[in-house]
Amino acid sequence: MIEKNPTKGNLLIAEPSILSDKEFNRSVIYLTEHNDDGCIGFILNKPTEFVLKDLIPEINCEFIVYNGGPVEQENLYFIHKVPDLIPDSIPIDSKFYWGGDFKILSKLLNENLIDFDDIRFFLGYSGWSLDQLNEELNESTWKIVKNKYPNLLNIKSDDIWKNQLMGFGGEYQIWANAPENPSLN
Repeated sequence: MIEKNPTKGNLLIAEPSILSDKEFNRSVIYLTEHNDDGCIGFILNKPTEFVLKDLIPEINCEFIVYNGGPVEQENLYFIHKVPDLIPDSIPIDSKFYWGGDFKILSKLLNENLIDFDDIRFFLGYSGWSLDQLNEELNESTWKIVKNKYPNLLNIKSDDIWKNQLMGFGGEYQIWANAPENPSLN
């Protein structure tokens, strides 16, 4: 179901009309913050070539790191579903949290006490001022939907954008099956 207003926990689905936008083309963004100052979210379906131990050698962990968005790409962020293990976590919705005590998280990862289904790491984030996101929504750059995935942290990044478009029906089904670069068709 398409929503009218963004809220924490919603997904932003990139419209096919932004094919030329290298950063957000075919993106699905999980909104982790929405207030009078703006919105913050993380791209769920853009894995990088890095695993966590590539970026932080002290953590012996092969979890994939995703491109969270174009803002502060030199910083590592994470969303998870284990706030009882990671102190200082910030609630997003009833299932998921972001951030928390990284020192404790590092220890938990090195002791294999966190499963890949429990956490996802990102370089950078996606951010908008409130006016900026509203303008993009008015320009039909994004569709807002409720998150209906029981666990966003283990969804296949290749399928999420396509599956969302298929659910919209109509011409979106054509775009969902189009090649990523239509000029190569």
